[in-house]
Amino acid sequence: MRGERNGRSAAVIGAVALLGLGLAACGSTGSISNPLSGSALDVFSTSSKATSTSAASAAAPADSDIECPDVNVRTGAATLIIGKNPKEAEPAPLDVRYQGTIIRTARECHVAAGVMTIKVGVEGRIITGPAGTPGTVDVPLRIAVVQDGITPKTIVSKFGREMVTVNNAIDRVTFTHIDSDIVFPLPQPLADIDSYMIYVGFDPLGAQPQKKPPAKRKRTVKPKTAAQVR
Repeated sequence: MRGERNGRSAAVIGAVALLGLGLAACGSTGSISNPLSGSALDVFSTSSKATSTSAASAAAPADSDIECPDVNVRTGAATLIIGKNPKEAEPAPLDVRYQGTIIRTARECHVAAGVMTIKVGVEGRIITGPAGTPGTVDVPLRIAVVQDGITPKTIVSKFGREMVTVNNAIDRVTFTHIDSDIVFPLPQPLADIDSYMIYVGFDPLGAQPQKKPPAKRKRTVKPKTAAQVR
């Protein structure tokens, strides 16, 4: 059963990947980003060190040598597949409407008063599949800072989304998501920051509304009758 599901997933991704190659060769009359137009991620600092945001901390040698965690795309979350039926997790290859991929990431870190603030940027692309149509694509994203190790520990996790407009049945559209407010206290000892990693990826489950647990019904206590008291 698992083999069939994995084979089906590979077929879906393979079919849309071939379509993507066709788009790259043929071009499109839709909203294709010009590769020469630059990106919002171009303004990110490329330094591997965190910068200090206060004069007091700038004078401290330790603050000027704090590593900025690297960014990785989380395994299994690099591709977003959307079919004709939104409730279907793994659509058939010919039922794929859109495929999303992450093509670039960036980050920069700032430290002040023992707190690290990270700005994370994710650039991705939405292409139409065999069942593609014009419309608006809800792109769910997750950014998490994790302390890697034998037992990974999530330090902070944030959900975000981008609404991407597809203008044509055959199209590819680039989108950018930037979160400037990933904040957490520096670890103690400070050397533990070397084991921190920033993970990004698509998170379709995070986009689904959370079901509220049923409200607990209060038990009503009936007053005892005179006969029960005796």
